[in-house]
Amino acid sequence: MKISPVTPADLARCVLSVPPLALGADLSLAAEENRKLVRHIEEGGVSTLLYGGNANLQAWPVGRLVELLEHIEAIAAPDSWVIPSVGPDYGRLIDSAPLARETAFPCFMALPMTAHHTPSGVERALRDFVQASGKPLIAYIRAENYLAPDALARMVESGEVVGVKYAVMRPDLTQDPYLAVLCDAVGRERIVSGAGEVPAVPHLTAFGLGGFTAGCVCIAPRLSMKVHGALKAGDMAAVEKWLEPIRPLEALRESISPIRVLHDAVTFSGVADMGPISPALANLEEAHRAPVAEAARALLAAERALAGQACAA
Repeated sequence: MKISPVTPADLARCVLSVPPLALGADLSLAAEENRKLVRHIEEGGVSTLLYGGNANLQAWPVGRLVELLEHIEAIAAPDSWVIPSVGPDYGRLIDSAPLARETAFPCFMALPMTAHHTPSGVERALRDFVQASGKPLIAYIRAENYLAPDALARMVESGEVVGVKYAVMRPDLTQDPYLAVLCDAVGRERIVSGAGEVPAVPHLTAFGLGGFTAGCVCIAPRLSMKVHGALKAGDMAAVEKWLEPIRPLEALRESISPIRVLHDAVTFSGVADMGPISPALANLEEAHRAPVAEAARALLAAERALAGQACAA
């Protein structure tokens, strides 16, 4: 696992994968299945592993945080950058801080608060975690005016925040005054689009963000990296070509549940058996399993076809 300080180049060098977390029937960590998934992602050219919402870490017990952190550190390759998440609420942030301090992780991501909060209150919560843990944060923003731009700029300047995951959804993602102000405040190179390959297109083309996070990259890392490279090159025809096999599963994630669909899709694809989702979420209902399985297997087939072409070249 890489432990060097985080830079904007780290945010831009590849897709930031956001994998689910494999569990056993008793909700224990499934080491071999998590290792299979991580190896699949890494072998596809993706070396950033961001454990957050798709791993349902907002529900992970703080009392088991050390176990989790040791687990995800052990399964990553030496040159992979692993980012665990903490929070989202203030109590979990503060309880996690002394545990985070004892680790080698170069930064953590603060999951977005959904309960009662104010911009100044969020700022205080993030600062208190950094002070108590000695670890900088990636701030995850999913709501309008979640953090004041000037406050975020101060936190970047002080080294308390090293990056921003931005996932405020709008009818037209190219029209986002809040994102535009954030780009001016902290630099667009420190902000990554935070909702997958499809929203990354308007975010990167209209705002020049540094990169993007994704879930489908867990099944199709080579395809996702092709989207990443085409966006960086400004080749929109190639972007659409590489997005085509990703869109069906992403559409199911959007219409059913991003976390639950991805978790079971990895299992259905055959990449790894992710087992149950930790409560209070649950695996997909029977009615959704067949379409998700079909989309997941088609996506993996497209990924393998691309890998075969690379081997033959």
